[in-house]
Amino acid sequence: MTLLDATYELVQIDSVSGKEDALATRVVTTLSTCPWLRVERIGDNVVARTEASKPRRILIAGHLDTVPGDVSRAVKHADHLVGLGACDMKGSLAVMLDLAARNTDWTSDVTWVFYAREEIARRESGLLEIENSLPELLVGDVAILGEPTGGAVEAGCQGTLQVEVVLQGQRAHTARPFMGRNAIHRQASLISRVASYVPREVDIDGVTFTEQTQVVSVRGGVALNVVPDSARCVINHRVAPDRTFDEAMKDVVTLFEDLLEPGDTVTSLDWAPPAPPSLQHEVLAHLVQLTKSPARAKVGYTDVSFFFERGIPATNFGAGDPLLAHHLDEQVSQAELSDFAEALERLLSDTY
Repeated sequence: MTLLDATYELVQIDSVSGKEDALATRVVTTLSTCPWLRVERIGDNVVARTEASKPRRILIAGHLDTVPGDVSRAVKHADHLVGLGACDMKGSLAVMLDLAARNTDWTSDVTWVFYAREEIARRESGLLEIENSLPELLVGDVAILGEPTGGAVEAGCQGTLQVEVVLQGQRAHTARPFMGRNAIHRQASLISRVASYVPREVDIDGVTFTEQTQVVSVRGGVALNVVPDSARCVINHRVAPDRTFDEAMKDVVTLFEDLLEPGDTVTSLDWAPPAPPSLQHEVLAHLVQLTKSPARAKVGYTDVSFFFERGIPATNFGAGDPLLAHHLDEQVSQAELSDFAEALERLLSDTY
């Protein structure tokens, strides 16, 4: 069976977030026949470990879930596959399963982590479920996340901050708006400020991170004949790895601070911290060499941050084009799968 065939089989198993049971069962069924692996299932998460007392342990992790969609629309062509989850990230999962099922004497011990609920709120992550049950399963020297990266190492990750801004007004009849103050109209100036944000760029470990700020939700209004006395917007701020929570909040609030008045509120709704590239680690540096491509910064948040928070250097590296993730034409090719498999196999086999 080719890696493309194996990916097609995984794509046909519906595993939208929260419904990964069937795919987790498939992973357990495949790996439980391998006596060189210690296999643990925790909920819909599966962890398989070699225990050969090697000098280091490499964690290779991939999420089982996909965004919502119709798996029956998947189509396998001669050299590529189009279907929900093809690149995000069942192609990488197929390679992980193939390598884990080999009785190979790697130069490092390997922990293969197949986890649930990555595509939804961070608090739902299967990694947290594993950690709460058997935290020792997630101990390692370095971690690789199989997110689609187009054959290159995408180092670190951005943090993400959600900020709610509520501006106050005064309610009145729309026929007599001069008796009140329109809170939605006040939001116009704030939104304009955010829209004019100039992205900040910062170079860390030789890769450039570009921050972004966007208004992602606007809400207000009482009735169609009432001047609204309150209006809410939510701002998403994507943060480079050199920012703390306090620095990120200050960066956002500075955009519109002079527009705030007594009674207005600014509240942090969610914060997922960034992670630095960690490319000085010997395993990650060697992985960059194996790809024969320069590392680039990860655009977006990934669970690289989860591992970095726990003192484990981590990076993103997987099969498929990240720009196709979550698209209707999400796809992965046999060549991309083969290149990813070859790089991982060499990383686990080389002495360095």
